[in-house]
Amino acid sequence: MDANNVPQEGNATLGGQRKAIYARDENGKLTIVASRGWEVEEIVTRQAVDAMAQQAEVSRERVLAGLASPLEYWMHAQRMDVALLAQSSGFWQWRVRRHLKPQGFSRLSEAQLGRYAQALGLATAALRKLP
Repeated sequence: MDANNVPQEGNATLGGQRKAIYARDENGKLTIVASRGWEVEEIVTRQAVDAMAQQAEVSRERVLAGLASPLEYWMHAQRMDVALLAQSSGFWQWRVRRHLKPQGFSRLSEAQLGRYAQALGLATAALRKLP
């Protein structure tokens, strides 16, 4: 993409901020150009955010039905998946999957809950219940 062709339509999901886009300048070298985003990017971002919100709502229903732990809801509400939560908390992915079940979650120690709470940006008490 040429530096002069970098989209500047604006993207509400960027909140008025700009982002860096690599583009070729008039000499053919790659350079960083500030972009306000474009409509297509905004549409795709909103669809992804809506899908995560829907996934969180499905998790909420699963928690209320006793099929999942509150950790599953909070993971989706914070726009994470098992791999990202495992990486952020320091647990192996198979352990995170175990903790997403009510039985595994009920066995967590305070220290383990604290690791999840820190990874999710929540208080430990908030992690134990739904909002």
